[in-house]
Amino acid sequence: MDIIKSIEEKQKRASAMGFNIGDTVKVYFKIVEGKTERIQIFEGIVIAKKHGSTRESFTVRKESYGIGVERVFPMHSPRISKVEIVRPGKVRRAKLYYLRDAVGKAKRVKTRVGGNVAAQLAERNARVNAIATAEEAKIKEARVAAENK
Repeated sequence: MDIIKSIEEKQKRASAMGFNIGDTVKVYFKIVEGKTERIQIFEGIVIAKKHGSTRESFTVRKESYGIGVERVFPMHSPRISKVEIVRPGKVRRAKLYYLRDAVGKAKRVKTRVGGNVAAQLAERNARVNAIATAEEAKIKEARVAAENK
């Protein structure tokens, strides 16, 4: 049991993604197509967070051409380069599954206000970008070292 926990701790993400349920986020997700790798952005509302530790995941929902699309992302996946908060949401529930059936104004989530939210978001997103760039550099260094062996 301790062996599993030690392996999971090594796979944990160094940067804590400080978003909450109800926030509108942009998830920068790496897609591998053959030998090329690109980043695809998935923007939507976080409707759920599940579990904890390294097995933690979050669900993001968006409307695409009138059809609801949900995607579950593992929190500590190396394929997620960063998660950027677009708009903080103010909700009173842990799971926002009711948004699946909601139509029109009922589908909106109020924006969290108080203090200087815009400045806090900009500062947080700048920190996340710096950490994501550092992680990318480490991964590239490891790849180069592995290729040189």
